[in-house]
Amino acid sequence: MADATPPFDDVLPEALRFRSPAPLVDIGANLTHESFARDLEATIQRARAAGVDTLILTGTDREHAEQAVTLARRYPGLYATAGVHPHDASRWNTELEAAMRELHRQPEVVSVGECGLDFNRNFSTPAEQQHAFEAQLALAAESSLPLFLHERDAGPRMREMLHAWRDDISKAVVHCFTADRDTLYGYLDLDLHIGLTGWLCDERRGHHLRELVEAIPAERLMVETDCPYLLPRNLPAKLKGRRHEPALLPWIVREIAHWRGDTEADLARTTTATARAFFGLDEPAREEGQQNG
Repeated sequence: MADATPPFDDVLPEALRFRSPAPLVDIGANLTHESFARDLEATIQRARAAGVDTLILTGTDREHAEQAVTLARRYPGLYATAGVHPHDASRWNTELEAAMRELHRQPEVVSVGECGLDFNRNFSTPAEQQHAFEAQLALAAESSLPLFLHERDAGPRMREMLHAWRDDISKAVVHCFTADRDTLYGYLDLDLHIGLTGWLCDERRGHHLRELVEAIPAERLMVETDCPYLLPRNLPAKLKGRRHEPALLPWIVREIAHWRGDTEADLARTTTATARAFFGLDEPAREEGQQNG
């Protein structure tokens, strides 16, 4: 079902007054979600106007990965991931594995995923999830692409599986990290990267993350919206209740910077440098007269 919340066209001037002081990379944007169908180009334009000039579109299954590749071919500065989310792990078979392998050969695809384990909702059984995840770990090792990981309430088992493959996979980022201190340290001990979202901006459930963000080394931290989900709750009143989109990433960076004791400019620069190195991204082309904030 489509997301019923509207985009923020009617408050666009206010949204764009908050531009990132340095270019940002949104490492997790679900722009293939049907809520973006009617204003996709405007969404990308708003992101660029806000300083978010590079978007990695999340491919959570074959259909959405193929859509993400198509969009990445159409719009400069867009890239794609390709994987099978643990919710859909029950669909994993040899045909799907072959399709994923072919997607990973496309130059627009910069990561294997979103894949991993979700023992919170168990839309696929834990056994099905582990089978599909193991297969995608093998694909990451085969392709040498980094991993884009999902984990909910499955930290110990995720760490066990990653530990067994750690010498064979290149890099991995735990997307939308929301877990506890022990889980964070376990991932850092495996030399993993961490992606943070607007969860940190949620005073109802993000308090524990505020105490953890300083523990994440700057060279391992990346930022993402996970839009249209997880709308930041630190937005101005006129923007609340709207659909989340990449143009709002600077508000997430502002919150992370506050709790880390960083400047927004420094955090923007370091997370962007980390993301470009992690995913092997080219520097975006600059229009004549365009300057970094």
